[in-house]
Formats: sequence, C-alpha cells, structure tokens
Amino acid sequence: MASAVTPARRAAAMASAVTPSRRAALPYLLIAPAGLLMLGFIAYPVLSVFYYSLQNYNPTKPWRNGFAGLDNFTRIFTDDPRFWGTLTFSLKWVVVEVSLQLVLGLALALIVNQTFVGRALGRALVFSPWAVSGVLTSAIWVLIYNSQTGISRYLADLGMGTYGTSWLSDTSTVFPAAVVADLWRGVPFFAILILADLQSVPKDLYEAAEVDGASRLRQFLHITLPHLRDAIVLSTLLRAVWEFNNVDLLYTLTGGGPAGETTTLPLYIAHTSVDAHNFGYASALTTVAFVILLFCSMVYLRLSKFGGDGK
Repeated sequence: MASAVTPARRAAAMASAVTPSRRAALPYLLIAPAGLLMLGFIAYPVLSVFYYSLQNYNPTKPWRNGFAGLDNFTRIFTDDPRFWGTLTFSLKWVVVEVSLQLVLGLALALIVNQTFVGRALGRALVFSPWAVSGVLTSAIWVLIYNSQTGISRYLADLGMGTYGTSWLSDTSTVFPAAVVADLWRGVPFFAILILADLQSVPKDLYEAAEVDGASRLRQFLHITLPHLRDAIVLSTLLRAVWEFNNVDLLYTLTGGGPAGETTTLPLYIAHTSVDAHNFGYASALTTVAFVILLFCSMVYLRLSKFGGDGK
C-alpha cells in the first residue's frame, strides 16, 4: 500500500519544481508594488519638473505656452538678479542654521546621555519640538515675537529693550529671529541622531582612557568625536538639504520679508509658481536648485569620506 504524502514532502516537491530563474525573479516581484509607487509619487513629478523647465507654461496666459528650449535657464543666469540674491541667502541660511544646530545638538546629546534623576522626562522634553510641524512652529514664534504681548514687552519690563519692538518686521532683527525659531525645532534632530550613536560607543574605551590619565576633553576629542563622525556627516547633510528646501517655516513666519530679506531660493520658487503662476520658469529654477544640491552633496560626501575609516 502506497504511503500517504505528508505536507513536508508536498512542500519539498513544490520547492524543487520551482526553476532557478523563477526563484531569482521572486525578490523583484515582491518589491514591484513599492517600486511602482515610487515611480508614481517620486519619479513622475521629478520628470514633470524637468519637462516643464523647457516650456513656457502659465495657466493664466495660455496663448504664451509652448516649447521654450533653454530660454528659462538663460534668463536665470543672465537676467534674474533675484535668483542670485535668494541663492546667496539660502547658502547663508543653511550654513548658519546647520552649524548652530550641530553644535547645540551635540551639546544637548552629551547632556542627556549622562545619568541623572528624571532623565527619561528630560529627553522627552528635549526631543518634543522635533515633532512640531513647521507651520505650527512659526505660529508659536509669531506669538512670541508679537510686538505688544510677546518677548519684546517682557524685555522692556526688564529694561533690556523698548516696547513695541517688531522682531519680524525690522530688517536688522528678522534674520536672527527666524534663526532662533528654526533652532528651537532643528536642534532636537541632531540631538536624537547623535545620542543614538553615543550609546554605541564602547565604555571600555573611556575606562582605559581614565586609567591612562586622559582628561575629559581628550576623551571627547579622541574617542567620542571619531565614533560620531559618520552620524555627524549624515545628519549635517540631511539637515542641510532640508534647510535649503525650508519653505513652510519661513513662508508662514515672515513670508520672505521684510523687503525680501528672508526669501530663500525655494521660497522664491514658491512665489513664482503659486503667486505668479509661472510654472515653466519655476520648474527651471527647481531644476537648477536640484543640480546645486546634488553637486554639493556629492562633494561633501567625497570630502568627508562618509562610510570609510576616516584615514
């Protein structure tokens, strides 16, 4: 009498029936849905921007629409002083914000990495601003900078200023005011990433350094920083790209004013597309910004030797 076919034998027979080519194609079939979604939500919009950068496209003036070739790009580099002004401010904004956020985030991570009473609550309070959106952050700081009920009133009561100071309407104060508002939200990002890497540093290294008589500063310079190198490189690169593309906070905080003092290149692109309806020229500006970010990111990763041994 023939023996019954067990489930294990049946599964083995089915597995042996699968050809090597089908087995090799299985991983690609599994990632195909996610790949199609990425093509639909990422690749298509990017390719659309490249396409419209070569067009004159303004829905309010359809009679002028059509192929423009490289005219939009020629206008950017030869006949648009606002492009150079906003690009210069964007670079200034990125350098100032990322530098301050890195230094303050590193200091904050070192503090909350220590053992103290209420450390869990302290970490939660420190990291909570990162969960706040840019629009809500700007709304909070607009209230703080209010000329009648905000910080200027309390500083005046302490004899450190004058009543009615308008921080966001004065060209001499709007930049530092915007920087402080974005620092409040951006510093926790660095603190989170650096703290995660700090906790992976072997404790034996610090114990050996103490035995050898190394000071806290030498331990930080020769043990902590080398272990944090990749985390610092990655976090600064990500934050630099995000700060360069910062639109929500500045748009709702200052609107690019006063007198265009806080208009970044992405904010200029937003005004060109949304307010002026010049989507062709805005797409060309976006393409130029994309090339600038791509080039700077590649150079930064090459110079920092990200992922290498740092030698």
